Amino acid sequence: MPAPDPVFTLPDDPAPQSFTQAPEAVAHLIALYERASAFLCEKFISVLESGDSSTRYRAFYPEVRITTSSYASVDSRLSFGHVYGPGVFATTITQPSLFQNYLEQQLELLIANHGCAVQVGYSTTPIPVHFAVAHDPSLVVPADAAGFVLRDVFDVPDLATTNDNIVNGTDDPQPDGSQPLALFDAQRVDYALARLRHYTATDPKFFQNHVLFTNYQFYVEEFETFAREQMADPNSGYLAFVGPDNHRITAADAPLQAPQKMPQMPTYHLTRADGSGITLVNIGVGPSNAKTATDHIAVLRPHAWIMVGHCAGLRNSQSLGDFVLAHAYLREDHVLDDDLPVWVPIPALAEIQTSLEQAVAEITALQGYDLKQIMRTGTVATIDNRNWELRDQSGPVHRLSQSRAIALDMESATIAANGYRFRVPYGTLLCVSDKPLHGELKLPGMATSFYKTQVSRHLRIGIRAMELLREMPLERIHSRKLRSFEETAFL
Repeated sequence: MPAPDPVFTLPDDPAPQSFTQAPEAVAHLIALYERASAFLCEKFISVLESGDSSTRYRAFYPEVRITTSSYASVDSRLSFGHVYGPGVFATTITQPSLFQNYLEQQLELLIANHGCAVQVGYSTTPIPVHFAVAHDPSLVVPADAAGFVLRDVFDVPDLATTNDNIVNGTDDPQPDGSQPLALFDAQRVDYALARLRHYTATDPKFFQNHVLFTNYQFYVEEFETFAREQMADPNSGYLAFVGPDNHRITAADAPLQAPQKMPQMPTYHLTRADGSGITLVNIGVGPSNAKTATDHIAVLRPHAWIMVGHCAGLRNSQSLGDFVLAHAYLREDHVLDDDLPVWVPIPALAEIQTSLEQAVAEITALQGYDLKQIMRTGTVATIDNRNWELRDQSGPVHRLSQSRAIALDMESATIAANGYRFRVPYGTLLCVSDKPLHGELKLPGMATSFYKTQVSRHLRIGIRAMELLREMPLERIHSRKLRSFEETAFL
C-alpha cells in the first residue's frame, strides 16, 4: 500500500481578491505574505521549544494573476508592462515589501494597458521554512540536531523546482494552463536573496538600480572616497554609504566600520531615496564568480550593470592604463554554455556604449583622435584559465586573432552574457594592466604608477556612465533588444 499523504496544518486561506488599483493589490500581497511567513515562524519556534514533530505545517506564497482575452496590440513604448496575447498569466511573489515600488509599477502598467483587474491570492507553492525565518536574525534553522528532522515538519527548498527555466525559455506550462508573468518565481527569488546576503554580507534592500562590477579592491577604496565627497555635498542626492555587515554612514567624515569577516564578494552601496544610486561589487577573479554574482543580483531587476576591471591588452599600440570599450565578446568562459550556447550573439547596446564613451570623454577631457589614443573599441575575450600563457599558445592566440580581440579578461563576457540572458542592460569598460603577448607581464612594481593614477579615473568614468544612464528614460535603457518572442510582462 502507498504511504498516506501527510496531513498539514495551514494558516487561514482567504479567497482571491480582484483589484483595479496597483497600490491596493500590492498592499494585499504584502498582507498575505506576512501572514504566511509569520505563521511559519510561529510554528517553527513552537516546535523548537516543544520538540513535538507530530504535525506538519505549511504556508503558501501569494500570487498575482491576470486574464486577457484580446490579441490587440498595446500601444506602449516600453518593452514590458503588457502580455503578447490572450490567456491567463501568473507569478508567485515573495517579500513584496522589498519589491513594493517595482510591483506597483508593473501592475499599474498591466491594468492600464489591458484594462483588466489583477487577482491576488495564495498560490499552491509552499514557502520553505528557511526563507520564511530568514528575515528574523534571532532565528536560526537548525540541522537534525534540533531533535527532529526538519523536512518531516516543514517544507524546505526544493531544487527540482528552483530554476531558470522561464529565463532560458524552457519552462513547461503550469497544470492550470497559466503562463509566466515574471522572469523569476518566488522560490528562485528567495534563493537568490539568501545567496546575496551570504556572498556580499549586505542586505538586498540596499542594492541600487545601477551596479558596477570590479575585480580589484583598489576600486572599492576609490568608491568610498567618491561616496564621502558626495555625502559632503547636500545637493548630490546621495543619502548614505553602506558596506559589508550593513554598516551604514550618512556623514562624509563618519568612520565606516570594517566587517567582522570579509565576505567573498565585498559590496558597497551609495544610496539614493528612490534606489537610483550605485552599487559596487568586488566579484574577485574568474567567470564562476561573475556568474554567481549576476545570477543573484538579477532578481532585483537592476536598470544596468557594467564591468569596470583590469584586462590584458592584446595590441602593440596599447599602453598600460589605456581603456577598452567592448563591442563584442569572445566567450571562452564556459560557465554559461548550458544556459546560453556560445553561438548566441551578445550584442553591444547603444545606450550603454554611448554613455561609457561620453563618460570617458568627460572625465579625461579628451575628444576626437586624442580620445581614440587612450580608448580602443573592439572584441573582449573572456577565458577561464588565468595562466593560459603557460600552455601552448598557438590555439588561444589564433582564436584571439580570428575574433579581432583587443583585450583579455576573466569576467566581462560572463557578465554581458548573463545581462543578455536576464534582460539587464550591460556593458564593459576595462583598463589595460599588462600586455602578455608583448612581454609586458603583470609583475611587482611594473604597474605601480598605473594603479596610482588610473584606478581613480577609471572608477569615476564608470560612475559617470551610470549617472548618464540614470537620466535616460526607461523605454530607452530597457529596449526591445533584449526581449524574446513571447516575453513576460514584468520587467
